[in-house]
Amino acid sequence: MNAHSPLPIDEDAAWDAFARRDRSADGQFVVAVETTGIYCRPSCAARRPRRDHVRFHASAEGARAAGFRACLRCQPDAVARDRQAVAAAIAILEAADEAPPLADLAARVGYAAHHFHRLFKRATGVTPAAYARALRAGRAERALAGESSVTRALYEAGYAGPSRFYADSEQRLGMAPGRWRRGGEGETIEWCIAASPLGPLLIAATARGLARIAFGEDAGRLEALFPAATLRPANVAAGDRLADLIAATPLPDPLLAEPARRTAFIEAVSRAWRTTA
Repeated sequence: MNAHSPLPIDEDAAWDAFARRDRSADGQFVVAVETTGIYCRPSCAARRPRRDHVRFHASAEGARAAGFRACLRCQPDAVARDRQAVAAAIAILEAADEAPPLADLAARVGYAAHHFHRLFKRATGVTPAAYARALRAGRAERALAGESSVTRALYEAGYAGPSRFYADSEQRLGMAPGRWRRGGEGETIEWCIAASPLGPLLIAATARGLARIAFGEDAGRLEALFPAATLRPANVAAGDRLADLIAATPLPDPLLAEPARRTAFIEAVSRAWRTTA
């Protein structure tokens, strides 16, 4: 099987998703109903047929080749176009020094702003603005590590001025930017790791906010980033809290690029962590 071949369909899991009208399954397969000759998204609001009348196809193309036609109610053929638009918007955000307004972003991928806002959030779990903030926060961390001053770093990261950067630092860095640049000087950072469907997720926090949230990192990475800080494992309650937040966070569209899925998931979990603190 090559990299572009559809994965085999687990029909029991597909039926379960169809029965629950699971939106996250849209785009992973389509549901063809033999008695009507129609294929639908798994989330289609139409009445559910008997299971023995249902066939699952990995793509709309496969269903059409088998003689089925698209449902006019749920418009399953639009799923691929929607996914392409979200992926294109992510590419625009990643390439931009400053995130474009929602209306401009939506227009560039061919959608009305209010509709694309819902579409993007459904696919990623976060809004376009939140995704852009996550990218900017990542650039800020890299710039702080590489630039000669905090001022140079904030402009390199894409901030228009110091006020927003310093306001963000409370929640995004967990400490003043100058302390972050100096390896967490004087800070106490507690950390924990929990399993997630996208890999082990580490969260490290000070009393002021999150200092680090990342996939595939451990205490050794924290020691390299924050050599001047006091590092210690968080208590069991913090680990349980992280696990609960991960379990409650919807997964981004599985057919989006993995880096984009991880960026969106991290942003959603970190937002939940901040709002439940």
